[in-house]
Amino acid sequence: MAKINPDRLVTAIDVGTTKICVLVAHKLDNDHIEIIGVGKSPSDGLRKGVVVDVAKTVHSIHSAIKEAELMAGIDITSVAVGIAGAHISSRNSHGVVPIKRGEITKEDVQNALNAAKAIPISEGEQILHVLPQYFVIDGQDRVLDPIGMHGIRLEVQAHIILGAVSSVQTLVKCCESAGAHVQDIVLEQLASAEAVLSDDERELGVAVLDIGGGTSDLAIYQHGTIRHTMVLPVAGNHFTNDLAIGLRTTIRDAERVKVTYGVAHAIAKRDAANDVVELDMVQGGKKQIIELSDLAAILRPRAQELLSLVHEEILAKHLQPFMTTGLVITGGGSLLNGMQEVAEEIFDIPVRLGNPHIDFDAPESLQSPIYATGYGLLRYVLKKQKNHAADNAHGPLFARVFDRMKSWALDFF
Repeated sequence: MAKINPDRLVTAIDVGTTKICVLVAHKLDNDHIEIIGVGKSPSDGLRKGVVVDVAKTVHSIHSAIKEAELMAGIDITSVAVGIAGAHISSRNSHGVVPIKRGEITKEDVQNALNAAKAIPISEGEQILHVLPQYFVIDGQDRVLDPIGMHGIRLEVQAHIILGAVSSVQTLVKCCESAGAHVQDIVLEQLASAEAVLSDDERELGVAVLDIGGGTSDLAIYQHGTIRHTMVLPVAGNHFTNDLAIGLRTTIRDAERVKVTYGVAHAIAKRDAANDVVELDMVQGGKKQIIELSDLAAILRPRAQELLSLVHEEILAKHLQPFMTTGLVITGGGSLLNGMQEVAEEIFDIPVRLGNPHIDFDAPESLQSPIYATGYGLLRYVLKKQKNHAADNAHGPLFARVFDRMKSWALDFF
């Protein structure tokens, strides 16, 4: 391991419904990084991506941070945090402004984005940020960064992310209370996409579905920019609860058979009638024997429901043309064997499993879809830092999309 420079450390926290994951990276020369610390803790205080018990959430985050600090041999002081949850929503918007001086400046771009932000929002919601998809100058071809070009009228098509301010502020407060200053906030759909998508997929058009414990997060890309996002409050915990209810077993045993046997048998189409497993009964610790085909009868309809809800959203918003290269599924829920086949049946497009594209030596465990969001958070923050360092004044516009989002969230403190 290279000598650690504190100024080159980046820490990411994936605060999920079922687990808290902390990754510590050390930036090396030649744009390489190494993971020097990993911490994981069960997440006890969240439901559907939203904090419902502050004390339990702080304890879980603190435990994961301490484990990562012990492994890395450093003290974690600042972190980047992923944000998700059922309170997140989005919509596309259009803004038009005159170009004041002929040559487009950052002020003109900001004015166009402000025009796109002029949309009605519900009480309790706030615009988290505006993600520019493309710009148009004087009705001509689309451009990604218009600064320095000339024209009379500037248009922007933007993707608006909304959320409950209280939910975001509570999450940040939990991290701060656990001893970690929140340096940046990143939408988890963007983080997952950063980890599992190739540049060609982003350019040609692709959808990525991160099936977590409490929510499933969808993001669609084309021409290198985000086209649509959605958070669906149906995910891995619903599979577990269905098993617990349907088989009259404990939640712990339902999770065990989902992971141990469901991964191998339950959703995939096969004859499992002769395969059996012993389960604890929820009443008084008695045992029962069930056939693995019973798992299939419970898990497959839930998988079909989840994927059908996503498919209906895509059809309703006419998003099929943006998915020319197919669908990528990631997150812990994607590991159920047969999930890929069910998705191909419903979407009728190519579907692949999204393992993180880790371009350096790392523990094999980190190359699982379970860690896609955490690793994507690191990549996203490192890429933004690199763009800022290259040219802070005129760096790529997309590297700065969350700067103001961080400021309003942290003003709470």
